[in-house]
Amino acid sequence: MVHAGRRRKLPFDPDEALAHLRAKDAKLGALIDRVGAFTLQLSPAPSPFESLLESILYQQLHAKAAATIHRRVREYYGGDPAPQTLIDTPDEVLRAAGVSGNKAKALKDLAARTLDGTVPSHAAIVKMTDADIVERLTEVRGIGPWSVEMLLIFRMGRPDVLPATDYGVRKGYALTFQRVPKARALAAEDLPKPDVVFKRGLRWAPFRSVASWYLWRACDLAKVTSAA
Repeated sequence: MVHAGRRRKLPFDPDEALAHLRAKDAKLGALIDRVGAFTLQLSPAPSPFESLLESILYQQLHAKAAATIHRRVREYYGGDPAPQTLIDTPDEVLRAAGVSGNKAKALKDLAARTLDGTVPSHAAIVKMTDADIVERLTEVRGIGPWSVEMLLIFRMGRPDVLPATDYGVRKGYALTFQRVPKARALAAEDLPKPDVVFKRGLRWAPFRSVASWYLWRACDLAKVTSAA
């Protein structure tokens, strides 16, 4: 969901990031040239509680179905609920909106951990390191490292996050760095192991988030080429 308000400026210089990535990795530089400008835009930052609430609702669902459930939840509360209000909500109300039993438990755990301070406020989280944010937020039921990495990149604009387990990043890596026979579609065995992505990604630091964004765009380019 895009929250109303002005877009936020990235907390790093994209031109500096692209110059660094081109200098450190010629093949990635060639991908950057094919894709073009780095156009990631940050929406006005909601609190970590609101971001993770959305993340939980979207897990393992098609985006359209998840958006419908998220909209129903927000309509019931008149916006994003306060943590205590969510805790006090009967499970039947959440189920009526389409929230599964397991997700309802995860949402209430998120609310409880927000109230006890495990999930920090926006003012507090911006002062924390990436590693500390991952450690804290993965204490919430249903929140794994991948969900936190997405928050770091797309909500907070942290420049040096590499979600090496992400399918799109691994597929983009295969399309960019591996020789895949053009006679067949990309198969599961073509995807690199996360440690392979992580190892090459060391040269991209401290702008691995930008590199990841371009690997996702490599998948988009492949779809366009295939359609053509």
